[in-house]
Amino acid sequence: MALIKSVRGHSPQFGKNCFLADNCTVVGEVTMGDNCTVWFNAVVRGDVHSITIGNNTNIQDGAIIHCTYQNAKTVIGSNVSIAHSAIVHGCRVEDNVLIGMGAIIMDDAIIGAGSVIAAGAVVLPGTKVEPGSIYAGTPAKRVKDVGPEMTEVIARTARNYPMYAEWFKDKAE
Repeated sequence: MALIKSVRGHSPQFGKNCFLADNCTVVGEVTMGDNCTVWFNAVVRGDVHSITIGNNTNIQDGAIIHCTYQNAKTVIGSNVSIAHSAIVHGCRVEDNVLIGMGAIIMDDAIIGAGSVIAAGAVVLPGTKVEPGSIYAGTPAKRVKDVGPEMTEVIARTARNYPMYAEWFKDKAE
């Protein structure tokens, strides 16, 4: 069963039809929209500031979502995919974004709508990623625009995760 815990008088709030994997952790001032999924070993820790997550967003295995005490909250839009072992910390991620495996998004960064952060990229504090662009490297830099094929990958990934969650829900046989 997922660890869901209140901290400093704040309890996580979940929208409709959210899936929380058995060993994920969601604590504190967290507000999650509808059809979100939080996967195995992922941590969403709203203990020092708020975390707000839109609809149809997936936080994949081992990802960490956190913020900075009294300074940087975390806001994640709708139809966002945060891949395995990514770290999203004290920043804003707009709608329809794909954050690759192992990427790190640091405080006060803004990830524009329809963007991709490549696997392993490090987005430095205060970076503003232009909507519809791909950023890669350490530190992350713009490499090109998101094309139609990648736009479909972003949409398909966000669409598929609620379907994957259905595979794990207990069903009467």
